[in-house]
Amino acid sequence: MPRRSGFAALWASQATSNTADGILAAAAPLLVASITRDPVVVAGMTVVQFLPWLVFTLPAGALTDRMDRRKLLVAGNLLRALGFALLATSVAVGWQSVWLLYAAVFVAGTAETIVDNAALTVPPRLVPRAQLERANGRLFATQSVVNTFVGPPIGSFLMAVAATLAFFTSAGLFAVAAAAALLLPPLRPTAHASHADTDAPPPERASVLADIAAGWGHFWRHRLLRRVALISASFNFFGTATGAVLVLLATGPLGVAEAWYGLFIAVPAAGAILGSLVAERVIPRIGGGPVMWAAALVPAASFAVLGLSTNLVLALVGMFLAAVATACNQIVVSTLRQAAVPDALLGRVTAAYRLIVLGAVPFGGVVGGVLASAFGLQPTFVIAAIGLALAAVLLMPGVTSEALRRAELG
Repeated sequence: MPRRSGFAALWASQATSNTADGILAAAAPLLVASITRDPVVVAGMTVVQFLPWLVFTLPAGALTDRMDRRKLLVAGNLLRALGFALLATSVAVGWQSVWLLYAAVFVAGTAETIVDNAALTVPPRLVPRAQLERANGRLFATQSVVNTFVGPPIGSFLMAVAATLAFFTSAGLFAVAAAAALLLPPLRPTAHASHADTDAPPPERASVLADIAAGWGHFWRHRLLRRVALISASFNFFGTATGAVLVLLATGPLGVAEAWYGLFIAVPAAGAILGSLVAERVIPRIGGGPVMWAAALVPAASFAVLGLSTNLVLALVGMFLAAVATACNQIVVSTLRQAAVPDALLGRVTAAYRLIVLGAVPFGGVVGGVLASAFGLQPTFVIAAIGLALAAVLLMPGVTSEALRRAELG
């Protein structure tokens, strides 16, 4: 029962904080657009949003392995609540500034590196190994729902009423997420006997830099985990390269009206939710290796369809199936990381993994824009399809269901 109630608290905390993220996904760009129409300034939001992941991910991982993870979840969400409450207050008194919004988003992004790293290390402490796929599936499905279907429409509606209302609501939800995290049991990092690792220094005695080096070293020496990270980074790179210009393709060659674009992108979001929910049944039946192959080849096929056809139905079917495969793959890699890495190192290894995987995102966006400018929209999708398929052929050998199973069992 303590484990069940603990997972419910984690689920509630993540659901409310992700709802706030979804509201901000609509509210922040709308606020920028109300202040300036300069595309460089508007695009700067993406840089500000992802910069903390490149700068603070590794230190956040070290903190995760040094401190009670419950406290990190509470503190990180409270910091986000404070940042957006101050932004809402500044907007209320007429101090609407892009730089203030940049600062709030940067602070929130920094706190998010701490919260997300800590949250990803918690499920193995709350549920048995046999239920990790189910637990991760529930968390990822909830994230997809509130980030895509719940948060953005609320954010748009609140911004139409008053900008301050959108940001105060987000701040309140982050505060609720912090309160829910307080219901978790203490989550000090532990070294389980089955995961003994003589290379892991005691968190209390090692310096932060030594902690980071130990985590990075463990990650880089784990050949399978390193290979999986590079595969996931390639997924993100080509996915972002196409996603950066998807709106132009949809409202251009595919003929989607701007008013219907939200529904257009909701289709792959629905696929992500379905994939997260069915993962616990699919993965044991076909194995993690085939799931990872599908996560590369199905999106590659989807890119090819988008690049070679203007049939809207085919495009939506391809995007839906690609999202299902990608969501199942997320469960595979999260479970691998949680089961194969000692708890005392899990925060730092997770941070190292996410540095590579998320670090590919901004580069993919830049490359997608350059390719679209140089060769056109649809050729960009064809190039991405070929690139992702080649990446799978080069990186996937050795990543089998049996190898994943052995790594999870230690």
